Amino acid sequence: MSTGQRVARARRRLGWDQAQLAAAVGRSVSWVSKVETGRLPLDRMSVLGQLAEVLDVEVIELTGQPYRHDSSELDSGHAAIPGLRLALQQATMPGGALLLGAVEPPSLAEISVRVKAAERLRQDAKFTALGDVLPQILRDLIVACDIAEGDDLSRAESLMLRASHMARVSSNLLGHHDLGWSAVQRELVAAERAESPALRAAARWDLCGVWLYEGEVTAARDMALRALDDLEPDLSTADADIRSLWGAMHLRAAVAWSRLWDRSEAESHLAEARRIAADLPADGNVFQTQFNAVNAEIHSVEVSLELGHPRDVLSRSELVDVMHIASGERQSHFWVCTAAGQMMNGKAEAAAGSILRADAVAPQHVRNRPVARNLVDDLRSSGRNARTEEIRRLAGHMKLS
Repeated sequence: MSTGQRVARARRRLGWDQAQLAAAVGRSVSWVSKVETGRLPLDRMSVLGQLAEVLDVEVIELTGQPYRHDSSELDSGHAAIPGLRLALQQATMPGGALLLGAVEPPSLAEISVRVKAAERLRQDAKFTALGDVLPQILRDLIVACDIAEGDDLSRAESLMLRASHMARVSSNLLGHHDLGWSAVQRELVAAERAESPALRAAARWDLCGVWLYEGEVTAARDMALRALDDLEPDLSTADADIRSLWGAMHLRAAVAWSRLWDRSEAESHLAEARRIAADLPADGNVFQTQFNAVNAEIHSVEVSLELGHPRDVLSRSELVDVMHIASGERQSHFWVCTAAGQMMNGKAEAAAGSILRADAVAPQHVRNRPVARNLVDDLRSSGRNARTEEIRRLAGHMKLS
């Protein structure tokens, strides 16, 4: 089923006609009709989230996630989900280490090397390769965290937080949001056991990510604001990690406010993030936040898209030096947002070029994103252009009928 067909199914289950749904979301009957028939793509999470809320369903019921593909490479790590699920269950239950038996874990130094290598796979959106190594990293850390003492406990829990973050990202991307929640729960425990304000902020930053994926925008906003309040007293220490997390949390708040269609608040948080980023390293990536000046500008493009300001998307995208961020996932995200803005401006050929560029950078990221899939589906059916055949091939890879 298409996203529009799923919207229609959820509407009918409530016993509503199109006029009732239109009234509930403040749109016209024509708009609802175009969404349900696929003539209008749902290329903004703000709109998908609003529809899910009024229809009383989870976002994934409208998006149809998780998506499965024919090859293991394009399947983007789905084969690892059973092992990842078990590892996260063991990591979050009391006494989970006992279930693994009497095993001697590798040294924290060795695990740290493996975590760092896995983080590179996560930034490059190579989720199949990440899925091959992450469950075992988590299992080793379960035991390491159980036996560690003193300074080693803080080191072990910091590594657990970083590994759980990767589990959260891959789970949410693939549409397994329950696993994303389990992963971030373990992050929050890690932060408390390590008694670290930075780890606590990193875990809360990730919790906002879970709620944004699930369409729980108000909860994400409230957590971001609470985390900012808690971080503010620590800003005076001039600690670079704390300042990076402060900026990253403002970016979370900006996205949340944009999905609530509050431009003033979104732009205010975006401005503060830019201010902080200007004084931090250009390649900053504290706790995998990729908080740096380039990512702040990528967020400005996303904010304009979610607010429904396509001209701002294009003007802001022209200012992003996207090749200077060391993350294929972030580069791909930028090109997807740009493509959506170009399509909203009636620039179908440019949009096709941008979405194809996104797919070339990080195909596993693009092919699992509902908004990217809806955009490809719309491009395929919107008429011929110089990239039509390439778009059709991409639609075939995405299993779009």
